[in-house]
Amino acid sequence: MKISRRGQVPPFIVMDVMTAAAAREKSHGDVLHLEVGQPSTPAPAGVLAAAQAALTQDKIGYTVALGIPPLRQAIASHYGRAYGTAVKPEQVVVTTGSSGAFLLAFLAAFDVGDRVALAAPGYPAYRNILTALGIEAVEIPAGPDTRYQPTPELLERFGGKLDGLIIASPANPTGTMLSPEALAELTAYCEAKSIRLVSDEIYHGITYGMGTATALQTSGSAIIVNSFSKYYSMTGWRLGWLVLPEDLLRPVECLAQNLYISPPTLSQYAAVAAFDCGEELDRNVARYARNRSLLLDSLPRAGFDRLAPADGAFYLYAEIGHLTNDSVEFCRRMLAETGVAATPGVDFDPVRGHATMRFSFAGATEEMEEAAARLHRWLR
Repeated sequence: MKISRRGQVPPFIVMDVMTAAAAREKSHGDVLHLEVGQPSTPAPAGVLAAAQAALTQDKIGYTVALGIPPLRQAIASHYGRAYGTAVKPEQVVVTTGSSGAFLLAFLAAFDVGDRVALAAPGYPAYRNILTALGIEAVEIPAGPDTRYQPTPELLERFGGKLDGLIIASPANPTGTMLSPEALAELTAYCEAKSIRLVSDEIYHGITYGMGTATALQTSGSAIIVNSFSKYYSMTGWRLGWLVLPEDLLRPVECLAQNLYISPPTLSQYAAVAAFDCGEELDRNVARYARNRSLLLDSLPRAGFDRLAPADGAFYLYAEIGHLTNDSVEFCRRMLAETGVAATPGVDFDPVRGHATMRFSFAGATEEMEEAAARLHRWLR
């Protein structure tokens, strides 16, 4: 029987690493999880209380496809408080995680055969979703000289005719950010070239001394993607959102109706409370900052001394060409011999990722300390 070529995309390797880590944990019981970008904290107390209330007071049926009005209003109000930017609730689309947001956005904005640029290294699901939809993912090699971010000059050099550009600030896997000035320069370039900009802002709220800007501040045509998974510590609740220009609202609504019917209802009611939990959530960020500082001090002494500047998110991206030319095998051995799980760079950069890897510091500080000690013993 026929099998569609759309499903013939590479695996999301970090999920394979998680599987290997689970097997090691079952046999040895000592795995330290630095592979997955998932907060180790539960959803904030206010979210849990709102979910309990919804379970007793609501039948938890379908909602409208774009999300419940109180949540759309809460998200819109967030932009006024956080960025001083006015957003109408009608511009907000609640989605099944940021993954659902990307699928809806790509389907609404691009056609089969269109060309969409993204920086490499970058989040692998961008290119894999684009590929499954018949859209060409144009990977732009970025390095330390541009802080692993795309620039108009790089796009001119490598991109050719483009229909779209995906940016992420803070970025996965590097943690680097675009300054407000660099973001404005990119949005102006996209407007001038009629390139649809997709701005991944799911790590907003998790930064370390660098100001955060949203593409909404400088672009009227950009698609904004965000999520409750990272800063709000709600990964398994599978809830994200889009902020859309007017021309994409109805197309996305029709797609959402047919693909999802509605986002998870319980998660929507719970998430309304997330915007009142800043004090608890900022304590999580303070812990990430401690973990970041610890690893920036200890990893270079262990041998991982070529790290991308981690402006935000909870990742350190390491160049390891002086240690290996096979990051997959290196990470496999590291897990088997030390119990420390991390992600090989080929997940994020198929061309150059054989000499890079990513550490996540979203876990407990004690785990970061122990991981650093094990890696130092292993390499030294």
